[in-house]
Parts: sequence; C-alpha cells; structure tokens
Amino acid sequence: MAARARASGRWIVRLAGALALALGCFGNQPLAAEATAVRDIRIAAHGEATRVVIDLNRRVSFRHLTLDQPPRLAIDLPEVAWDVPPVNGARVVGLVQGLRFGRFRPGVSRIVLDIARPFEVSRVFELPPSGGHGHRIVTDLVEARAPVAQVDGRRSGGDRRQAGLVVLPPPAKEPPAPPRKRALVIDPGHGGIDPGAIGSAGTYEKDVVLAMGLELRRQLEATGRYTVVMTRDSDRILRLRDRLQVARESKGELFLSLHADSLVKAPEVRGASVYTLSEQASNEEAARLASKENRADILAGLDLSDQEDIVTEILIDLAQRDANNRSVQVADHFVSQLKPVTKMARLRRSQAGFVVLKSPDMPSVLIELGYLSNAEDERTLRDPDHLARVARAMVEAIDQYFLPERS
Repeated sequence: MAARARASGRWIVRLAGALALALGCFGNQPLAAEATAVRDIRIAAHGEATRVVIDLNRRVSFRHLTLDQPPRLAIDLPEVAWDVPPVNGARVVGLVQGLRFGRFRPGVSRIVLDIARPFEVSRVFELPPSGGHGHRIVTDLVEARAPVAQVDGRRSGGDRRQAGLVVLPPPAKEPPAPPRKRALVIDPGHGGIDPGAIGSAGTYEKDVVLAMGLELRRQLEATGRYTVVMTRDSDRILRLRDRLQVARESKGELFLSLHADSLVKAPEVRGASVYTLSEQASNEEAARLASKENRADILAGLDLSDQEDIVTEILIDLAQRDANNRSVQVADHFVSQLKPVTKMARLRRSQAGFVVLKSPDMPSVLIELGYLSNAEDERTLRDPDHLARVARAMVEAIDQYFLPERS
C-alpha cells in the first residue's frame, strides 16, 4: 500500500497480528558520502497531539503503518543511513514511550515508535529545508477517538501478514437542528359583551369561533410544526386594532381571523367563505398608516418615524402588497381543502376591506365558517365533530402553504 502521505489525508493502515521485527538488526550505521540520511528524530508535545519530526538531507518517499498488540507506529523509508543523535529506547514524550530504528529489509529502513495507548495519526505533512533543518516529515499522533475494528490480514509468506486497509469513520456530525416552528395567530372574532351574530336557536358567533379556534390550535400544535398565538382564548372582548397589535407583537407569519355570518333576510344562504383584503382597502390602509404620528412599529424591523409621508406610504404599500400576494396563496389553499368537508357559500376566495386583514407585513385571511341564520349551518357549527373535520382541513391548507413539499 505504497503511497505518499498528504497533509489532508486521513487514511491509515493497520497491521493485523504481530509483525516479527528483527530488532537485533536495528542500530546506528556509518554515513556514506552523498547517501540519503536521517539527521534527527524529534518528539515533542504539540497541543493535544504528540508530534514526531523526521529530519532528512533530502526528500524521500515514505509510508505509515499502525501496529497492534502493543500499539506502535512504524514509518518506512527507503534504505537510509542514520546520522542521528543518540536516542534512548526508553524515551517518553506524550504518547511515545520509546523508539528504535534501523534497516528493516534490503531497500527499506524503518522507525518504530512504541505508543502508550490506542492512537490515531491525525495529521501527516512535509516541510522543506529551512532554519538549519533539512527536509522534514511531520506526523501528529492523538489518542484514539473510538476503537477501530481490526481487519484480518492475509498470509503473504512466512509468519508475515499483509496489512488490511482500515478507513477511520469521519467525526460524528452534530444532529441537524429541528425545523423552526412557524408562528401563527388565530383570531376568534367578537367576545365578551359582543356576541357577534346570533342564530335562530340562540347560538352565539363568539362561542362558535372560539371553539373553532381552540380546536384548530390543538391540532396545529399537535403536529409539532407550529407555535400558535390566540388573540383571545376565553370569552373576552378585544378592539380590532388590539387584535392586530397582538399579531404584530407575536411576530406571526400568518393571521387567521374566524367568524360566522348571518343573513336574517335570506335564511336559505349557507356555507363557508374565505376572504382576503381588497386592493382598494389595501391602498386606503397604507395612506392611513402613513399619516400616523408614531411609525416606529408599523412594519416589523423597520423604523419609519423619520421618513416623509410619501416615502412611508410607498414602503407600507409595497410591504402590504407582498403580504396580500401571500394572503391570496394561502386563501386558495383554504378554499381547496375546505370544499370536501363543509358546504361552501363561495367556491372561490373573495375580497373585502375587513380591518383585521389590514396588517401591513403579514399575510392575513378571514374565514366565515357558515351562516348562523341558516338552521343547517347553525346545527353543524355546534357539532364538535364537524369543527374537528374543518380544523383538519385548515391544518392541511396551512401545511401546503408553509411546507409545499408535503403537497
């Protein structure tokens, strides 16, 4: 397995079983003229690593072998002369407990390092001559991160085994962070002293939409994909602007307002409807917001307090147009998912100038769940099973908007 070790390489060879080293033949040899020679072998601590530096008079090929039982590192070179200072075989530096060197076989010289514990070769690189040193082969050793399975060797003659190739596994990667939860705002309309529409059987709109909102929150949070903020989760009244303020402070990514309609003069009309903000209402709202004294929190993350009215109006209008475009996308998903589970008064999304849809930086959709003035709609809107089916359809629509790959 002859190959030049490179600085970026992490391939290590491991010898299976004991390799018979002719230790008696290791020792100093006289330096021949112009012969390739090892001038020094230096060992030192280098951070967490133990660094071994082989100093030669010229660049040579080399290879590393790791040996087991006991742990050793063998570094094979072409046959060289040894011109090194006296080295004590019991020398202890870092992981290295001792070393020996000499002619291993004709044409091959070997350095053997005795290692205290299981180890890995973390880095191998070469340095050109400089600072009074010759060409250097540098090897960094570290303690093994985990046991490496030994590869059985194959008999290649005598008692010697051919080393099997072992590839160390890459360092364990950090588990990926869980997907970010999307923030949603559910706004059950009316509440408190404001009952909203009242059905012929006495059903209050505020109660129907609160029950729908709580069931939708339960199902959304059960997916683990969403964080849900309710503008109200009890029977209390909120001003329309307060509902938008709750949404803005929550940094929500979708505002969903829930209502139930009533047409006393047309009790035959029934079914759900999905609304987004009309273009005319959007422009009017941009102008109104631009005229406010305090503009620091109109758009999330953008302070408009020092801007001229025309600049502020343009910026708000652009932000609101983007939010409206996204509102249309999610509204279309709601329509397609609600059709199979509930009667629809309108088979397409509609537009209107509802105040709660006028957030300048958040897609907003208003859903009329049905008509309490219609006896059939009133009955189904009081049915928990029906509300659960509608909530499941809404969750699917929201998934399609935020997670299109699930479509």
